[in-house]
Amino acid sequence: MENRIKIAKNGLCLIVVLSLFNCGTHRNEKKRDTGVSFWLTKSDESVLLEKQEPSLVFETVPNFHSSVEIDDTQRYQSIDGFGFSLTGGSALVINRLGKSKKEALLQELFGISNDHEIGISYLRISIGASDLNETVFSYDDLPIGEKDLKLQHFNFGPDAVDLIPLLKEILVINPKLKIMATPWSAPRWMKDNNNFVGGSLKPEYYGVYAQYFVKYIQKMKAEGICIDAITPQNEPLHPGNNPSMLMLAEQQSEFIKKHLGPAFKASQLNTKIVIYDHNCNKPEYPIAILNDDAAS
Repeated sequence: MENRIKIAKNGLCLIVVLSLFNCGTHRNEKKRDTGVSFWLTKSDESVLLEKQEPSLVFETVPNFHSSVEIDDTQRYQSIDGFGFSLTGGSALVINRLGKSKKEALLQELFGISNDHEIGISYLRISIGASDLNETVFSYDDLPIGEKDLKLQHFNFGPDAVDLIPLLKEILVINPKLKIMATPWSAPRWMKDNNNFVGGSLKPEYYGVYAQYFVKYIQKMKAEGICIDAITPQNEPLHPGNNPSMLMLAEQQSEFIKKHLGPAFKASQLNTKIVIYDHNCNKPEYPIAILNDDAAS
């Protein structure tokens, strides 16, 4: 099987050039054809996602450049896919493209039929608004002072106009696409500051918020969109965005083990729960949750 290297950076169609410093063209040095194909994009746009010929070759001349070593006999974690975050803002912009340009863009991003298509296989989307949406909203917004403990007012709001129709178009191109979803904030009425910015989820609403996730997954499935994984909170240690919400490790652990996990089990959902959706410089956060047997 032909090996392929395609790298997509978080964002819309940003292809990163992988510099393998041990690759080159020594005039008198014998080359070994690896059978690895690669696609190149240059920053000056003189080359745009073009397959390079011949395939990647490696020299045997020693040097002091960085090396990339691949040992195909060692197996570690599985990889679900490669992709980026599709924000509500991006969905809005894509939907404003002309029909032919939009179709060409989506085919280039998600298609797998030829060498000029990237084949994105994983997307991350927001549950409600992210800080890159045109407006701020959750899926159960109410006037100040009101509550909706049975989530009777749950609705997709602006996402029903831009994001969900776009996802349906994408899934026609790549039905095997996997999707992760994460909220930037719970509905305001569930939070201790009644605000989209900052604050924390009130403990008395942990159970209702777990059902909020269940309803989201079920309603997305009804739209023909399967949610492969969720995270309880985007950037749980950064409550400064609009929207955002602080969720400490002990809060996330409590929410998962006593509410979200049991709610998924009761509803027979196989959606994965991914903890600590934030930077990798705080390993003590996910470790604290994983050390809790009931949460992990």
